Amino acid sequence: MSVSTAQPSAMSSTSSTRWIQLVLGVIAMMSISSPQYVWTLFTKSFQDNLGGATLADIQWTFSILIILQTWLSPIQGYLVDKFGPRLLIAVGCLMSGAGWITSAYATSLMNLYFTYGLLCGVGTGIVYIGIIGLMVRWFPDRRGFATGMVAAGYGFGAILTTFPISSMMATAGYQHTLVVFGIILGIVGAAAALAMRMPQATDKLPRVAVMSSAKDVMPIDMLKTRVFWLMFFMMTMMSTGGLMIISQFASFSRDFGVTKVLVFGLAALPLALTIDRITNGLTRPFFGWVSDRIGRENTMAIAFLMEACAVTAMVLMRDNTLLFVLLSGVVFFGWGEIFSLFPSTLTDTFGTKFATTNYGFLYMAQGIGSVLGAPVAALLYAKTGSWLPVFAIIIGLDALTGILALVALKPLRKSYMAK
Repeated sequence: MSVSTAQPSAMSSTSSTRWIQLVLGVIAMMSISSPQYVWTLFTKSFQDNLGGATLADIQWTFSILIILQTWLSPIQGYLVDKFGPRLLIAVGCLMSGAGWITSAYATSLMNLYFTYGLLCGVGTGIVYIGIIGLMVRWFPDRRGFATGMVAAGYGFGAILTTFPISSMMATAGYQHTLVVFGIILGIVGAAAALAMRMPQATDKLPRVAVMSSAKDVMPIDMLKTRVFWLMFFMMTMMSTGGLMIISQFASFSRDFGVTKVLVFGLAALPLALTIDRITNGLTRPFFGWVSDRIGRENTMAIAFLMEACAVTAMVLMRDNTLLFVLLSGVVFFGWGEIFSLFPSTLTDTFGTKFATTNYGFLYMAQGIGSVLGAPVAALLYAKTGSWLPVFAIIIGLDALTGILALVALKPLRKSYMAK
């Protein structure tokens, strides 16, 4: 009798614990989102303070941040797997906060690159990879939803800080703002991290809900499989296409005449960017939740092909500003879910023991997309004088990735796990 009553109690305790871990993960993700998403607020101040620096010189700081955040992810994931999430994620949050604090006192471009670029880039990378790796372990039955929630936290976090940061800059200056928010965000993130932990053998977790492997595959063995490289190729295509739109959104909106029109009494471009940020966050837990029920590849096909259709419609309807704004939200709703679908699919395929390190290798695809997206789009526009070839590539990448999810990834992954 005592055994039968203890089991539900253990399950209930584990259930509450893992939801607490999810909330902590969202908080930590929100604490590290501002270095990327509010960077644009500081560029003019940095340029004015560093006499002689051009905007292009200043913007290298952002490139360094993104490159270090993504290209070092396998090493960052390995460290989290080796030393545990609590210490490493706390260190990452503190590094990100320290990057803001020290950048306030930067007196040269190299100082700025080392503080804002390096410290924030490495710090945010550790936190992002570490929390994704933690969630796929705690939620074997809801991997898509859980990774989508924390990824959404990263996207939504800056919404809470943008206006306060902008207001403080206007009254107290950018240096005071960087120091104050660097301290606040670093402490909040580290405090959340110190309450995190890996699931233990005593935690009674639910069974996996979708096609999943019971075998844990080491990174070196994963890199030898066709399944991984197909996923890497697919994520690279989606990242590149999405970042082509993100990086050039204001430019092609201006050329389409969108910036000259009001929608519901609001300027069309800021309204579109606000809607896009919201849908880009909401799509991550939504499609993650869908994939937990109908399968990863089926959801990929729906989301990626939907984005291809939305981009096509947005271009065709570019003369109608209202439709252009609304369809841009649909476009981002079809893109942001890559940050929930790919990590959950990877863990389903290669197991949980090395999940953080394994996703670190896959997350490098986002780094390739960040390097290719903006320059390729700008080069095509410069060569052709039109944005239409850029959109043709984006639509092609979306459609190809959606088709590959069904005709290539699904059977290949099924065959791999059967072996």
